[in-house]
Amino acid sequence: MTERERLADLEARQKKVAQEIDQTRRALRGKYAAMVSELPIEFLTERELRDILTHSIRAGGAASVATLKALPPATIAHNQQPDPRPQGVPATSTAEPRAGGRCRPKGDTASLRDGPLAGP
Repeated sequence: MTERERLADLEARQKKVAQEIDQTRRALRGKYAAMVSELPIEFLTERELRDILTHSIRAGGAASVATLKALPPATIAHNQQPDPRPQGVPATSTAEPRAGGRCRPKGDTASLRDGPLAGP
């Protein structure tokens, strides 16, 4: 067998192995997708589910499982959506406070004329 024939044979085997890897990867992912379809994931947003899976894969299976098991169970009823707002935190406003907490004595117009926007 010449070097050229050997190279062609190795490349053909490499292509076959790559196809087998791809088929096996797809089968495994299909098996995992079937497991997910049996879980009540409708209580998560798509973003939450993606983030959970991405971070779990990044951190590793054992570390992710240990961390998640240490968390208290969720108290969400299976028939309602969770409230995305944190508990006990007042709503924030982007409006500026009226008078900004400062008072001006009645009749004091000098501060209006001498303010930062006053002209010459």
